[in-house]
Amino acid sequence: MTPGDHQTSALDEALAALVGQPVGNGRTVAPDPVNQPMIRHWAAAFEDANPVYTDVEAATASRFGEIVAPPLMLQTWTMATPTITGIRERGGSPVEGDDAAVLSLLDDAGFVGTLATNSEFEIMRPLHLGDRVSATTVVETVSEEKRTRLGPGRFLTWVTTYVDDAGEVVGTQRFRILKFKPEGLS
Repeated sequence: MTPGDHQTSALDEALAALVGQPVGNGRTVAPDPVNQPMIRHWAAAFEDANPVYTDVEAATASRFGEIVAPPLMLQTWTMATPTITGIRERGGSPVEGDDAAVLSLLDDAGFVGTLATNSEFEIMRPLHLGDRVSATTVVETVSEEKRTRLGPGRFLTWVTTYVDDAGEVVGTQRFRILKFKPEGLS
């Protein structure tokens, strides 16, 4: 076993211990309930003219019986308010770090590049005006080191479960990133 093998083995063990553990500070509660102005802005930004999002009469006559939020808005309700000051120093991140141990561990091992690779949603029910969403996120998997065009990397997947005020699961999001050691990027 070479010294590099020992480091990889220790890193593998540390990463494996984080699987199933919370990412960051645990539970995030939406700062605002599901509301019409945010839905309207989302629909306008994505040029989504579905009337069940903005037209009370059409929504009432639909299978939903009332205004609903676009399904892929699910994540937006629990997103932190961006902090512009210091964004450059944070590498473009709109919020201060939340002590995500898995990300710190990978950064400390030299995997400082981050590339989002995919996001998958499963929607259990539409959100209605007034719903207040909260979310918990856990590490699902961390791959072994892979060779990528960007450099050596590891794929990290976490799962966020979104619930309403009553604790009913309204959706899940599986989010995957590549944390890599940049090679030849300038």
